[in-house]
Amino acid sequence: MQSEIIAAVVVSCIAFFVVLGLVPVLIRYLARRNWVVKDVNRKGGAMIPRPGGPALIAGIVLSEISLYFLLPGSEIIARQICAILLTTGAAFVIGFVDDRRVMGGWFKPLALAAASAPIMLLGVYEPNLAFPLFDEVKIPALYLGVIIIMISITGNTINSIDVMNGIASGFMVIAASALTVSLLVLQNYPVAIMTLPLVFVSLAFYKFHKFPSRIFPGDSGALTLGAMYGAIAIIGRVEVIAAIALLPAVINSFLFLSSVKRIVEHRQIKNPTTHTEDNKITTTKEKDAPITLVRLLVASKPLTEKEIGFTIFRLAIFSAALAIISALLMEVQIWASP
Repeated sequence: MQSEIIAAVVVSCIAFFVVLGLVPVLIRYLARRNWVVKDVNRKGGAMIPRPGGPALIAGIVLSEISLYFLLPGSEIIARQICAILLTTGAAFVIGFVDDRRVMGGWFKPLALAAASAPIMLLGVYEPNLAFPLFDEVKIPALYLGVIIIMISITGNTINSIDVMNGIASGFMVIAASALTVSLLVLQNYPVAIMTLPLVFVSLAFYKFHKFPSRIFPGDSGALTLGAMYGAIAIIGRVEVIAAIALLPAVINSFLFLSSVKRIVEHRQIKNPTTHTEDNKITTTKEKDAPITLVRLLVASKPLTEKEIGFTIFRLAIFSAALAIISALLMEVQIWASP
């Protein structure tokens, strides 16, 4: 247990301080290369460097590699860490390609489906789903489809909620923290420690991403965070709990897809919100604009970008609490089993 505590502290510090140190350097580099995009919600339309994905993947890779040497050695732990790194790294590459050249709507879902291959090839999954208050559902053949779909969904879900300053990184801090606590409740300590780099790279990045943002994560950053989250959920056998913690983002994706009725690159659609004279955000009157979580939040009255962000964070905290309660119910269920 002492070695696990030391490993948890060390990888958390590595993840946090690597991102904290690299982001200012990356901001200057991106600005010099003119890799910037307009912040459409900022008064005056400031130009913000993008993508921040390279800093995030650096923090994740260095911390997870360190964990490989710090955790008590076993073949399964080594394979789990490799699967997380390979799937997350593939998601970063997919996102970086999309950052530099806007691809078609199907590119990211299909490419992320392929990024799930390391999880299957390394055999770091159990072919069943565990539900709170219910027994496990064993689906050996269908579970491979669950893996493919989950990585695609978690990656694109975080990408779709990355619409305003600080939301994607702040949301991931909350969701990944809930996932870590849930894994601790279920006594899956090694995978809980593997989740800590996700929490702390997101937390460090939030310092620069929060309003007023100094850098955007871009697709490379959002897909990296989402794919790693999905990989950990599968490896830790907490898929349902992970989905509960991610519920506001999942709802946002569902609203978007149900209103657009096709898979399309979000940068190629009409903005579902507009601005009032005092620069608050309100819903657009365009009938064919997509429905999103943000659009629902400003339907009753205009809100500032900070107010929208904090409202989404409150929803995320509520979902995180439900996820942890679900983990407690599953632990009680395990103890009550004969």
